[in-house]
Amino acid sequence: MARYTGPTCRLCRRVGDKLMLKGDRCYTSKCAIERRSVPPGYNATAKRRPRKSERGLQLLEKQKARYTYGLLERQFRKFFTEAERLPGVTGENLLILLERRLDNVVYRLGFASSRGQARQIVRHGHILVNGRKTNIPSYLVKPGDVIAWRESSKKSEYYKMVSQTAGDAVIPTWLSLDKQKLTGKVVSLPNPQDIQAKFDIKSIVEYYSR
Repeated sequence: MARYTGPTCRLCRRVGDKLMLKGDRCYTSKCAIERRSVPPGYNATAKRRPRKSERGLQLLEKQKARYTYGLLERQFRKFFTEAERLPGVTGENLLILLERRLDNVVYRLGFASSRGQARQIVRHGHILVNGRKTNIPSYLVKPGDVIAWRESSKKSEYYKMVSQTAGDAVIPTWLSLDKQKLTGKVVSLPNPQDIQAKFDIKSIVEYYSR
């Protein structure tokens, strides 16, 4: 399956919820959900929408998670398979794995306004993990890892902008940020209870368990 390259806001309308895919734009009146909340292709003049089956609702929650983290179906399924293999609760394992992705960590540290932007930053080689350039968005961080910018990337206008707004980001408790050096550190594994997911992880487990 090819990666979706159409309008990002269309994905939010498709699942009927804000997935914060466009960063700051999602907080403004320009947000697609604010302007038109009906799904693409849906007749807005219809009196009511068709009811979804239980399977359809589970699929919807899975799609919410997949769109949120910007993953292809095969990538998402791979994470689920790994979550099943690990000891513990599958749903919680899945959340932890998704949060440990390097592109998500770059986003959580406030180095990007969206996960899509964070993915580009990582792919373009701007990020170091423990002093080594890492351009793989799916790289899984672990406690003790230090996330920093390449020295050459610090000369860019984007880095200067980020350094000025670094203090605005709300950093999760499992990460820490040195605002002066603009480096982050993975303090611990994410706590699933602290992750404010926009999707129902239980429904996702049920979807793949059939």
